[in-house]
Amino acid sequence: MNRATAKTQTKTQAKPKPSQIISRHTLMWLLIVNLSVLLPLYDKMTPWSMAICAICLVWRFGIFTGKVAKPPRYLVALLAVASAITLALVSSQMGILNGLINLLILGYALKYIEVSEHRDVRAVVMVGFFLIAITFIEKQSLWFTLQLLLVASINLSVLVSLYLGGDSWGRTARLGVKLILQSLPLAILLFIVLPRLPPLWLVPKATTAQTGLSDSVAFGDIGQLTRSPALAFRVSFQGVNPSNQQLYWRAIVLEDYDGSRWTQSQSTKLLHQQLKFQKGRNDFRQRPLGRKFQYDVISEPTHQRWLFGLDQAFGSHQDVINMPDGSLYSLSNLDQEYQYHVTTYPDAPLSLNLSRESRWRNLKLPKDSNPKTAQLAEQFTRDYPDPSARLSAMMRLFNQSPYYYTLRPPAVGPQQIDDFLFENKAGFCVHYASAFTFMARRSGIPARLVTGYQGGEWNQNAQYLSVYQYMAHAWVEVWLEDQGWVRFDPTAMIAPGRIEQGFDAVFTPEQSYLMNNPFNSLRLRQYPLLNQIRLSLASINFYWSKWVLGFDNDKQHELLERLLGQINMTKMVLFVGSIMALIALLIAFNVGLISFSRRQDSLVAAFEQIADLLAKRGLGRKINESPTDYGKRVLGQAPQLNIPLSAFIDSYMALKYRPLSPDERQRHLQRFKQQVKQLGSAIHRHPWTS
Repeated sequence: MNRATAKTQTKTQAKPKPSQIISRHTLMWLLIVNLSVLLPLYDKMTPWSMAICAICLVWRFGIFTGKVAKPPRYLVALLAVASAITLALVSSQMGILNGLINLLILGYALKYIEVSEHRDVRAVVMVGFFLIAITFIEKQSLWFTLQLLLVASINLSVLVSLYLGGDSWGRTARLGVKLILQSLPLAILLFIVLPRLPPLWLVPKATTAQTGLSDSVAFGDIGQLTRSPALAFRVSFQGVNPSNQQLYWRAIVLEDYDGSRWTQSQSTKLLHQQLKFQKGRNDFRQRPLGRKFQYDVISEPTHQRWLFGLDQAFGSHQDVINMPDGSLYSLSNLDQEYQYHVTTYPDAPLSLNLSRESRWRNLKLPKDSNPKTAQLAEQFTRDYPDPSARLSAMMRLFNQSPYYYTLRPPAVGPQQIDDFLFENKAGFCVHYASAFTFMARRSGIPARLVTGYQGGEWNQNAQYLSVYQYMAHAWVEVWLEDQGWVRFDPTAMIAPGRIEQGFDAVFTPEQSYLMNNPFNSLRLRQYPLLNQIRLSLASINFYWSKWVLGFDNDKQHELLERLLGQINMTKMVLFVGSIMALIALLIAFNVGLISFSRRQDSLVAAFEQIADLLAKRGLGRKINESPTDYGKRVLGQAPQLNIPLSAFIDSYMALKYRPLSPDERQRHLQRFKQQVKQLGSAIHRHPWTS
């Protein structure tokens, strides 16, 4: 065999078989599915990955239109190597998970560009399903789930188009959607009965920007959050709902102050580090007795670990730590929506006994910091020896002096609190809380700053509270003998409407959290009808988060007990087996493996009876032949049936398609029954030949 012959055979083998050639119908579906699968992952892609995907899409479109040929393999290999090297260089910045996702995206795009046979299409479809599943890691809302179900249907339609060839778009799409819908009963069954096991492996962490509150705060930090309309968490209460002025959602306790920023104490940070390696339930506070109320919190992803609770709050989940400072802390980052149960004891004091270390830490101030404020605090000490009276006088200072509450306070110098108290006299919650904490410490009263959220929007439809980022707030806790840590909020003295009625009672949304968000749904609040629709849609999403995303072992056990009573293995096997049998029966019926007899229309039955008699004489009805055309063809060969057959056809068409009054229909029906008998007799009586 010479070299030319071998080369010819190699080219012949490289060409796809006629049965493996991809139709233009499938190629068009591939263009659609490529965009559909990659668009939800746009925020995970690096600029390099986006560029490669765009090149592949444009090239594939060129192949579809016949403008360009399939790229040579060396070019695809070169792009793959360059992409892998680039991802390796930037993976430390973007995180291992995002690096692996980008690697899979690039593999998907590069495989997509060299598709030439059916097996290539099947590979692209399978990788597409992997990418759809990856999208669920962080995006699990109801609306996004519905969107991904649509993407999955489109992805499956690509596979369907391989076997339907050049069939219509509508039939391909309908079959793809139909297959997805047929899989949902089995998916729901498995969702209900499969145990909630911990993951067999850990997903590599992505480098993701943290959102919400931070473990340190300066004068302008909370003000930045007030420009965000993003949802922070949702709460459903069991029983009576607290009033707005009671809704102080504690998150972070800040005890160290360096003259410009408040931060968590080193002892708290050390305890957090130790908890990362500690498993199981950890209570650092004893649960008190007395009045209590309970509620469930669904926190949005923050990629941080602090949780939210009212007053003396205790979490019930095994991964929620009840910290010594009264806060709640999660053992893992909140990378997804996180649901937990909380019990609050509103009348219970927090830390009646204060350790020497804690007292020292909450009295500590930087040396030579804010001398004017220090002198003012010393004056309060002399004028009000009693700590409670002294604190009340400090609160009155903000109410009786010309201070202003604003989201855009003037700039301050190195002596921040002095500039605020004696020069600018305008600030946000952190300004007033910082000044109050500083004066309390300087006067000998242990004090600390607490950040969290204040207030919430009540959804009457689903009976839950929504707390947004713009509701971020800062206040003060001071330690008093026989009372423990007591909350003081200077903001209530400057802007009482902010605490009693909420953020919107003081600030205009268009000048705060809606300023840079022209299309946010919160703008619909001013239109009653549209706002009601907004709340209804939010309610649906809330139920999805509560009953689907929050479907844990406890909810699963509760649901199965409602369905089966006392749960045992026999009941579970029968339950799963019967549901599986029903699903199999429905699928078999749908694909035509089994059929059920249906009650036939009496008119159609009579017409088919006459057609059967005529078929025995060689005049059977043709497929897709209308009754009128069929009658004309019969009369052409059997004119002796003219009168009875014409009357029969006319009555049939009138009863089947003509709008008739009840009386007219009854008369036609009686006449039709007689005509059926007469026509049948005529067919038997007349000896004619077809």
